[in-house]
Amino acid sequence: MAKTVHLMKLSVGTEDVDGLAAWQATKRAQSEDGYPRHITRMWPRREDEVLNGGSIYWVIKGVILARQRIVRLDEYNSADGIRRCAIVCDTPLIRVSATPKRAFQGWRYLDPKDAPIDLPANRQHEDQLPPELSQALATIGVR
Repeated sequence: MAKTVHLMKLSVGTEDVDGLAAWQATKRAQSEDGYPRHITRMWPRREDEVLNGGSIYWVIKGVILARQRIVRLDEYNSADGIRRCAIVCDTPLIRVSATPKRAFQGWRYLDPKDAPIDLPANRQHEDQLPPELSQALATIGVR
């Protein structure tokens, strides 16, 4: 039986989960079939594990705040002729318990046992706290 692994990615330039959702709603950020996608230079070597129920966890302003199930990995050839990987995600952004994460480049693998838990359904649509407050609370263990 194949193992599952998640990806973790910085959402550069995003202020909050709503901002990430707004970006993903743009035509530029969508695959041909309308799913949101993130284009990255590297192809995951652990592709089978990522596609076995993996999600991409979004780090916004130093805090993991949301995730999306990964639907597939598409080849994407950019205008510069370089082959890239388009990480195609399911449409709902699922909010997770705020978890601090230091900055890193590219994406990282995330073991399911280390992944933040999803917020309960009744908290998915709450107004977000300011990123600085989310980070401060996550740092002291308040989720």
